[in-house]
Formats: sequence, C-alpha cells, structure tokens
Amino acid sequence: MDTTDITVRAAAPAELDAAGELVADTYLADGLLDLGPADPYLPDLRDARTRAAHAEVLVATGPAGEDAPHGPHGLLGCVTFVGAGGPLAEVAGPGEAEFRMLAVTRAARGRGVGEALVRACLLRARRAGARRVVISSQSRMHTAHRLYGRLGFVRAPERDWEPLPGLRLHAFALELAHEGGEQHNI
Repeated sequence: MDTTDITVRAAAPAELDAAGELVADTYLADGLLDLGPADPYLPDLRDARTRAAHAEVLVATGPAGEDAPHGPHGLLGCVTFVGAGGPLAEVAGPGEAEFRMLAVTRAARGRGVGEALVRACLLRARRAGARRVVISSQSRMHTAHRLYGRLGFVRAPERDWEPLPGLRLHAFALELAHEGGEQHNI
C-alpha cells in the first residue's frame, strides 16, 4: 500500500473503543509502559472515548477489502489531536496545538501510516490558526523521532518535562507556515 491508500479521519463513535485498544496494545507491545499491564497510564491510553470528548481522535484506515492484517476494526493507526488546549493539552500554550498517543499497528509500520496521521494533525493545526505544534515523546521512541525530524520538528529541550518522577519526556516543536508563506517564530 502506498500512502495514497491511507485514509485519516475522525474516529466514528463505534470505533473509539477499538482505537483505544490499538493505542494501549501498541504501547504495551513496544515496551513503552514501564509497569507493563499494571502501568497507571494504560487506562488513559485505552480511554479514547474520554479523549474524544476533549480533543479529536483520528484513525488511519486502508482500502476496503485490503488483505493485509491490521488492528481492531481494520484500523492501522490512531492519534489524538489537541488543537485548542483543554484537559488533554500537556505542553501546548496559547496559539499552539499538539498531538498525543500516536500509535501504528506493527502490521502497518513502514507504510506511511504514522506520517499520514502526523500530517493530518499539522493540517488541522494550520486550519485552526496555530502558529506552532509542540509534542512530547519518550526518549526511546527513536522511530517517531526520525519521523518528526523528517517533517521539520526540532527538539525543544527547554520544554522537556516529567509527568512522573524519573519519566522525562522530550519536547519537539514545529513552526507552522500560514497563508502567504508567513512562518511564525518562537
């Protein structure tokens, strides 16, 4: 599948539980939760319904009838776009957007799904008039860091933070160009 076969859209209400499971299963399988199934962050990852009440949960799907294995309900990936602050904003301030909980099923990796999800978030941020997109990421998420770098994100170490003692998250930022090519600077 090339990326033109990937559709990114808002998750339908009937897909929210599957989207949450996809994110939780991916974080568990990738060893991103220090306490495994007992990690206190796991219920948050599963709870896409609550995320959808405060932000936009996006899903990636492939073409109908695709034979390749994928996640629950045929979902290839998921991300939560936080465009206007609120309870899910972790590092975004005024005039900024962020995305969180990006996950791609193992079967769909290397096919542009993660990039399609991030690009959908960037498009939403531009449409909302955000001047910058900021994100947090665990230091061991090397594949995601390479993707962010390819898309123009740069490290913003002054915004690194710890949601829990000893769990340091790295911040990245991308300045958005708007109509007329204007680019906002920090």
